[in-house]
Amino acid sequence: MLHQLKQQMDKQPRMKQIFRMTVALMLALPATADAQQVNDNNTPLHLMKPDYKLGYGIPKTEQVKQVMDRVLNYITTETPATLVDKRTGQEVKKLKDIDENTQLKQGGFRLTSYEWGVTYSGVLAAYEATGDKAYRDYVFTRHKLLADIAPRFEQLYKAHKSIDGNVRRVIDPHALDDAGAVCASMIKAKMMDGSLPLDPLIRRYADYIMNKEYRLSDGTFARLRPHKNTVWLDDMFMGIPALAYMGKYTGEPRYYDEAARQVLSFASRMFVPEKRLFRHGWIEAMQPHPAFHWGRANGWAILTLCEVLDVLPNDHPQRADIMNLLQQHAAGLAALQHHDGYWHQLLDRQDTYLEASATAIYAYCFAHAINKGWLDAKAYGPVALTAWHAVASAVNDRGQVEHVCVGTGMGFDAAFYAYRPTHVMAAHGYGPVIWAGAEIIRLLQQQHPKSNDSAVMFYDEEVPTDKPIFNYDGSLRF
Repeated sequence: MLHQLKQQMDKQPRMKQIFRMTVALMLALPATADAQQVNDNNTPLHLMKPDYKLGYGIPKTEQVKQVMDRVLNYITTETPATLVDKRTGQEVKKLKDIDENTQLKQGGFRLTSYEWGVTYSGVLAAYEATGDKAYRDYVFTRHKLLADIAPRFEQLYKAHKSIDGNVRRVIDPHALDDAGAVCASMIKAKMMDGSLPLDPLIRRYADYIMNKEYRLSDGTFARLRPHKNTVWLDDMFMGIPALAYMGKYTGEPRYYDEAARQVLSFASRMFVPEKRLFRHGWIEAMQPHPAFHWGRANGWAILTLCEVLDVLPNDHPQRADIMNLLQQHAAGLAALQHHDGYWHQLLDRQDTYLEASATAIYAYCFAHAINKGWLDAKAYGPVALTAWHAVASAVNDRGQVEHVCVGTGMGFDAAFYAYRPTHVMAAHGYGPVIWAGAEIIRLLQQQHPKSNDSAVMFYDEEVPTDKPIFNYDGSLRF
């Protein structure tokens, strides 16, 4: 019967509707229906709708932006761009009134943390992808506030007055966490609008990274905890992208060279070729070097590679090595994606929980690398879209991001990572979600995804099909 209906559809448009209704009716029958009613001969069982847990398929750009907007609205209320007197709670409106009792008004998140440096970059990317000025204004307002208040707080600090710790990070960085992510976001903002008064802050941050951060004897960024001469994978992102962007900002090759050297120096210690993943920590005095492949730290690593490749000159001698590292890492990550789109807290241990911040970073990086032509859309486009469905599912109605691992130090046992808590106030998830959404919108605009026999496929160009493609409800799309 179905075959006969299909043969007549082109001649009789009314038959198309009948065919669709027939297929939909057959697919609606319960799985336990008598074999005489539904079987392999009389029903196209391959058209049965899968029961995806978190969604599947090709989202619409407006659906992606709706998720991003919820997050932006939430973080706007949680990050007031205001000064207050910490004794009275009253707003301090004039710069001349700033004293040792003045602080940034406290919301749910800190305006000067590295997590918020990530957020600023993600929100700027959202503005570029959507043209929605609310995203641009969110960043510009907070960056300008920090630039405006820095000179007055610096005076107090030099006079040995106690000042707000969130502002101290800006005028006297003590670690890569204080400097790199915010610096990179400020460079991006300054290149977007040259009138922003950010240059003094950018140069202070860059000076700390280039000249003051602790290093190993070969110059690799390092820390003194949990042991002397420890290399943290996180520090790839906390320091290197800012240097690469300083190369673009100033035109000075030394910044590019140092960024590229740091990438390859980290990789020589941290990248595990047989797994195509990075270890989280490396301690100089430890032998052997255990490899725990923490999801978010691997996110910082591949995000660093994307950020560096975005600005590193095409003729730079290390560019090909960094590109190869990105492609190897992407292959290792793609092989470990959970079928619901997430990645695990420990990437290669499927008994650990599914984690949202790493998944959001990967969604961005896969989509970005495809859009830049660094990765094959046919191979990795479905990875990016499936990841986005997971990311979108982690954003609740308030715009909070769920399933995000809290801040995490370094460990050398699986239990340490597997039992790290998650919390909606973990700041690490917000920037990556918006950044991912922005790049998924670009992916949908620049690439050519289609649903083919229910599967997500990417094509080299918009190709009309001369064969019907079935939708999930059994209807034909021509």
